[in-house]
Amino acid sequence: MSEENKDLGDKAEDAAKVPKKTPKKLQSEVKKTTAEFKEGLKSISGENKRILAGVLALLFGGFGVHKFVLGYNKEGVIMLTLTLVLGVLTCGIGASIAWLIGLIEGIIYLTQSEEAFYKTYQEGKKPWF
Repeated sequence: MSEENKDLGDKAEDAAKVPKKTPKKLQSEVKKTTAEFKEGLKSISGENKRILAGVLALLFGGFGVHKFVLGYNKEGVIMLTLTLVLGVLTCGIGASIAWLIGLIEGIIYLTQSEEAFYKTYQEGKKPWF
């Protein structure tokens, strides 16, 4: 037998020696891990959304991408329409307005604290500025 096969056999024997957990204990560990994951996700998602929305507003603000990230679909469609349709019909004036709004919102998002951003845009659901 080769050296590699001996290692695999030893690993299999070691795995067989590990005591199996009871279903109740395993279930309680899964619940605990899930709760920890949810808490971590809550604390991370607010900061990530703030930064993501701010950067997207600066880069693609006229298209309203940052509005879609925050869950403001109606406002995102308004900005997208303003840029694409009115931008063409008004020789770029409508698009300029949408890009200016995106620039202002991006600066606001990135300069606010995480708590203020969360209270204003995620709890309070303030769609504009």
